[in-house]
Amino acid sequence: MNARAASLVAIEPERRPLAGDQLYVDFDLSLSNLPPRSRLGIGSAVIEITATPHTGCAKFVARFGADAQRWVNSPQGRELRLRGANARVVQPGTVCVGDMVRKLPDEHNRSSRPEIAPRS
Repeated sequence: MNARAASLVAIEPERRPLAGDQLYVDFDLSLSNLPPRSRLGIGSAVIEITATPHTGCAKFVARFGADAQRWVNSPQGRELRLRGANARVVQPGTVCVGDMVRKLPDEHNRSSRPEIAPRS
C-alpha cells in the first residue's frame, strides 16, 4: 500500500499498520504505472504485481470507516490503487525498512538478442 494513502486513512501514524499490508511504500502503484505482471525489486527480493485488485474489506471499514472504503474503492481510487496492490514473490530475498523500490524492466518487451552498439 502507498504509505501516503495509508497515512490519510489511518490519520494517526500508529494506526497505519491496522491496514494489514506487508509493505508500505512511497511509490506510484497506479495501474498506468504498474500494469499486471510488472515487477518490482525491493531489497534483494523481486515481486510481481497481479491482476487481482486489492479492495477495502469489512475489516478495513471497521478500522478506518465507510468513507475511507468508498474513497479507496472509487473508480479513481482503484486506478491509483489507493488500497494497495496484490503481488506474488518471484525471487525471495531480504527486505528492510528504507529499502528502495525499483521498477524492473518488462521482460516481455525485451528482444532475445543482446543489444549491440552501432559502429562509428
